[in-house]
Amino acid sequence: MRYEEFKQYRERMNRKILEQGDRDTKRFFGLDTAVYQDNELPAKTKELLGLIASTVLRCNDCILYHLDRCIDEGYSDAELYEALNVVLIVGGSITIPHLRYAYDMIDEIRDTK
Repeated sequence: MRYEEFKQYRERMNRKILEQGDRDTKRFFGLDTAVYQDNELPAKTKELLGLIASTVLRCNDCILYHLDRCIDEGYSDAELYEALNVVLIVGGSITIPHLRYAYDMIDEIRDTK
C-alpha cells in the first residue's frame, strides 16, 4: 500500500473502529494519541522513537505512519537514515526488508508533500 492509499485507509478504518469500539478501545486510541504529545520529551523525539520501534518490530503500517510524522516534525533525510542505522544494529538483518520499505517511503512522502 502506498502513502496516499495508506492515509485514506487508516483514517477510514480508525473511524470505523472508534464508531464500533467500546470504551476500552476508545481509551487505548486516546492514549496512543496522547503519548506522542510534547511533555518531558518533545513530540519530535517521540515520533523518531516510534519509527525506530516500529521498524525493529517490522510493522510497515507503523513505519509509514511514523515516517510521515517525523517528516512533518522536520527531520531531514540524513537524520532519518541515521535513526534507521540504529534499527539495523538493534534489529539485525531481519529488518533489512523494512529498511528498504522505509527508504522508499521517505522518497514517496517527500515527493507528495
